[in-house]
Amino acid sequence: MVEKDRTNKNIVFLHPDLGIGGAERLVIDAAVALQSLGHKVTIFTSHCDPKHCFDEARDGTLDVRVRGNTLIPPNFLGRFAILCAILRQLHLVLAIAVFSTELRDLQPTTFFIDQLSACVPLLRVVNPRARVLFYCHFPDKLLVQRGAGWAGRIKGAYRVPFDALESWSTGCADGIVVNSQFTRGIFGEAFPRLKNRRPGVVYPCVDTEAEEDGKVDGSKGEFRPLWEGKKVLLSINRFERKKGVELAIKAYAGLSVQERRHTRLVIAGGYDPRVNENVSYHNHLQQLAESLNLPHATAKNFVSALSVPTEISVLFLLSVPNSLKSTLLNTARLLVYTPRNEHFGIVPLE
Repeated sequence: MVEKDRTNKNIVFLHPDLGIGGAERLVIDAAVALQSLGHKVTIFTSHCDPKHCFDEARDGTLDVRVRGNTLIPPNFLGRFAILCAILRQLHLVLAIAVFSTELRDLQPTTFFIDQLSACVPLLRVVNPRARVLFYCHFPDKLLVQRGAGWAGRIKGAYRVPFDALESWSTGCADGIVVNSQFTRGIFGEAFPRLKNRRPGVVYPCVDTEAEEDGKVDGSKGEFRPLWEGKKVLLSINRFERKKGVELAIKAYAGLSVQERRHTRLVIAGGYDPRVNENVSYHNHLQQLAESLNLPHATAKNFVSALSVPTEISVLFLLSVPNSLKSTLLNTARLLVYTPRNEHFGIVPLE
């Protein structure tokens, strides 16, 4: 047990959507680590589905509060996601700082903001005494796929004010950190107006003390395979097009029938039915597997995953829990990592 002292702080995290992904894993790990050091930690988010989040966000380990989720939807007809995200974040801050005394009652000494920096200037106004740290996983302006032709130009023009807001609001933070030396270099190129701000580097981490399910009789280093007689080739990524999971399926199909015997390609990752891209990309990958004559199935929980017929070659696992992910990583014969130019993926680290 960590002994508390007078340096303990009240730290408030603000995260847009506390689902399942690398950014969310980092936020959860940071919050748990700070809490274990004796600090008071509260996480505010615009959305957190108990069926689609990490264990610590739903089992009482962390104080997670959903606010600002009543006026603005995540998108309008599948579009304007960045506008909606900004409005939802501002609504969240107003809900806890202006329309209620919730933030005042917490008396935060530090804010931890990540992914979206739009609320940073507002926080400086409503609570000027607290310090604000912004964690930049990667500049949002560089994550946008703008396309080509007129559509690309229109989207580029649409993004101009949001890119400017990102640069200005990020610069309003007291401190800025990034996830790697590489991202620090990209940060300087993406935000030339912030050339005098040199971000610190705080790498993502992995909890090496977490209990791992699937071990044989609790032995060290020995895991029970999920499917007897199957060699697992594993891909773990969110169901997003930029992750390039098609490459894994096409490469698997490129093996001979003999080489694929007693193997299974498992494609696991974050999946949110509210996100159109997750749904459409999952459908696209299923169609790709069919076109390549690869028998496939989709499982949404541990029980259904175990009951998959032997002849299934490609198994899609939607939003796997930590325990199942740990077992997959420890029993897989090969980890297939497909994102192109990924800035700092958490999966290779795990």
